[in-house]
Amino acid sequence: MDMSTKSPARRIDSLAEVTGAYDAIFCDVWGVVHDGLTKKRPAEAALTAARQAGLKVVLLTNAPRPAAAVAGQLDSLGFSRDAYDAIVTSGDATGALLGELGGPVFHIGPARDFDLFEGLSLDKVDEERAHAVVATGLFDDETETPADYAEMLARLAARDLPMVCANPDIVVNRGDRLIFCAGALARDYEALGGTVRLAGKPHRPIYDLASRVVGGIDRSRILAVGDGLMTDVAGGNRFGIDVLLITEGIHGAELGGPDAASHTIAAMLAEKGLAANYLMADLQ
Repeated sequence: MDMSTKSPARRIDSLAEVTGAYDAIFCDVWGVVHDGLTKKRPAEAALTAARQAGLKVVLLTNAPRPAAAVAGQLDSLGFSRDAYDAIVTSGDATGALLGELGGPVFHIGPARDFDLFEGLSLDKVDEERAHAVVATGLFDDETETPADYAEMLARLAARDLPMVCANPDIVVNRGDRLIFCAGALARDYEALGGTVRLAGKPHRPIYDLASRVVGGIDRSRILAVGDGLMTDVAGGNRFGIDVLLITEGIHGAELGGPDAASHTIAAMLAEKGLAANYLMADLQ
C-alpha cells in the first residue's frame, strides 16, 4: 500500500463519531481495553455502544492463549461480555502452525500458556531433545529480559531449530511497567539467523480468522482499533482495513503525548510506511 496516497489521519473524540461507516471492529485488547491490571471503562462503554448500534466487535489480541483463556482474564477484570461478540487470539491462529511441527518441542514461556498445547499431539521436551521451539513469552516476565535468553537462543539457532512465536508483540504495558513478550525473543532469534514463523498481528492468519468470525464482512466496512504501530496499524494496513490508532498506549511517549498534532503523528507513521485513518488518545 502506498502510504503517500492516504488522507491525513483525523483526530476524533469518540468511537461513536465513525461507527456509522463500519459493520465490524477488530479491537486490540492489552493497552486498549485494559492495562494488564485494570479495565478501561470508557473503552468498555464505547464497544458496548458500537454493538448496540449493530456492529460486530471482535477483540483481536496477540495473547498466545486460546480465546477462552483471554475471556477468563477479561472476566476477572470485570470487563463486560456485552462489549464484544468474539475473541480471536494469536494462540488460536498459531494452532495450525503448531500442528505442522510434528516433532517434540521446547516451550519457552510461562505455565499459564500451557493451554495453547491442549488438543495437539505435541510432546513438550527439554531443550536438548527438541526438534522445534515454541515461544509464548518469557519464563518470568516480571524479572527477566530478552538478554537473559541470549545464550539459550544462540544454542537453539546453532542447531537450526525452527521457532513458532505465539505472540508477536515485543512489549506490553502492565500497569505502568513495560513487560517483554515472545516477539522480543523471536526478533533476537531471527537476528541470530534462526527461522521464525508467526500468525498473530500484523500477519495475515489472525485477520483471516477474524474475518471468518464476522462472516466475511467487506474489508471497507471493518475498522481496526489498536495502540501498536507494528502490530495493530501495520496489520490493518496490510489487510486493507481502516485503522484507529490509540495514541496514549504503548507508543504514547514516542508519538508526542496527548497534545501532539495529527500531522506530526501522520508524518511519524509515514516514516515507518504506516498510516492511520483516525487518532484518539484513549478509546472512548
